Amino acid sequence: MSNPERFQNLVDGQYRTSSTGRWLATANPFTGAEWAEVPQCGAEDAALAIEAAHRAFSSGPWPKLSATSRGKLLRRLGDLIARDAEKLAAIEVRDNGKLYAEMLGQLRYLPEWFYYFGGLADKIEGGVLPSDKPQIFSYTKREPLGVVVAITPWNSPLMLLTWKLAPALAAGNTVVIKPSEFTSCSTLALMALVKEAGFPDGVVNTVTGFGHEVGPILVSHPLVAKVAFTGGDATGAAVYAQAAKHIKHVTLELGGKSPNIVFADANIEHAVKGAISGIFAASGQTCIAGSRLLVQRSVYQEVSEKVVDLARTAKLGDPMLESTQVGPITTQPQRDKVLQYIDVAREGGAECLLGGKRPEAAELANGWFVEPTIFGDVNNQMRIAREEVFGPVLSIIPFDDEDEAISIANDTPYGLAAGIWTSDIRRAFRVTDQVRAGTVWVNTYRAVSFMAPFGGYKQSGIGRENGQVAIEDYLQTKSVWVNLAEDVPNPFVLR
Repeated sequence: MSNPERFQNLVDGQYRTSSTGRWLATANPFTGAEWAEVPQCGAEDAALAIEAAHRAFSSGPWPKLSATSRGKLLRRLGDLIARDAEKLAAIEVRDNGKLYAEMLGQLRYLPEWFYYFGGLADKIEGGVLPSDKPQIFSYTKREPLGVVVAITPWNSPLMLLTWKLAPALAAGNTVVIKPSEFTSCSTLALMALVKEAGFPDGVVNTVTGFGHEVGPILVSHPLVAKVAFTGGDATGAAVYAQAAKHIKHVTLELGGKSPNIVFADANIEHAVKGAISGIFAASGQTCIAGSRLLVQRSVYQEVSEKVVDLARTAKLGDPMLESTQVGPITTQPQRDKVLQYIDVAREGGAECLLGGKRPEAAELANGWFVEPTIFGDVNNQMRIAREEVFGPVLSIIPFDDEDEAISIANDTPYGLAAGIWTSDIRRAFRVTDQVRAGTVWVNTYRAVSFMAPFGGYKQSGIGRENGQVAIEDYLQTKSVWVNLAEDVPNPFVLR
């Protein structure tokens, strides 16, 4: 690798490399070539970042700022992200291989989170409590937790960071960010905007490197009050177990095996587009991917053929080009994992209707591509229907009636999202009520907003991000009792 671009961590307002001087290379998924380096930090670096965040929370200008002033800083950061959206989006594409069109759309939308939670910062209220005790005045205060560790994945680094960072800061916490070792560059680039916005030193800090080297101390350090994690369910379970040993607050947004349900009365053309959007957008690298397409048997053949026909037209290529519709897999290990799952599906008896291999085009040879792949006549007990692939692999599962559709949809350890395609409004509400998922889309798919709570049922996670409810997970309640009586009651009796 010649002249790689080097990014540094931000700790206590200063740019830092690792304490050991080690660097971690990051590669462009489209070319396979290494293009940048980030510090390969260890436990000592993680501890320094946590201590800086704790100092910023406990002393200095941050805890003295009014909530309104915090909100102004958040809105300023939103303005700077809007200004630099194209630059940040281009970094994300080089780092994770997703389409520039999608990344630019995300970056242009991200300021809304900082505006929304910036506005919410000074709307955090306590309350006066009724009291059954004479001459006692009681009230509640809502206070920040302290140091929050935000651990983010490689598929949408800045968006999924924002979902944590904006409410955490609005509530008055300080933050230590651990991005994925595969896609750290855009997060480190964002830190320049954090400084420019005027956040006090130590309020936002970053630690890059391998999870097994810095993760344990980030989760277990006694100065950390909360861990907000997005990633795979196995790692999430380990984070949860470690945090529980130290009685820390957690938010977990984990995996999914989301059902996208097409009833016979649906607008088939719209449902087909929704199926494609649900699995092949972002090359299937999204926790909300509609990887299980449940289709009513009377329209199963028609829907399957139309989905295959439309998927066959998808253009693979350079994610920076507007004409490209499907980009590469973000990491080579993940590309290999997707191909292994395709083999598992074949061995399990699923019929491959499309794709199922790496593309043969010479211009794609160096990238980590997998063809859009569709399996038909899948049984919901097959591994391909039960385990999260996190790639462009769709399983089509037939069902006979509404009850069976709901049964199949819920027959999964996950419960992150679901889609319902129907022209019957009564059915839409009935099925929505019975599907066990944190987000349900009706006649659309893969829509998110800063105003709409997001999170999972079952093994898809704990807590919610986005919306007013999100800030609650970054606050704690203090009850205050004020004695207004002139005498002191019996000290040996519970008041």
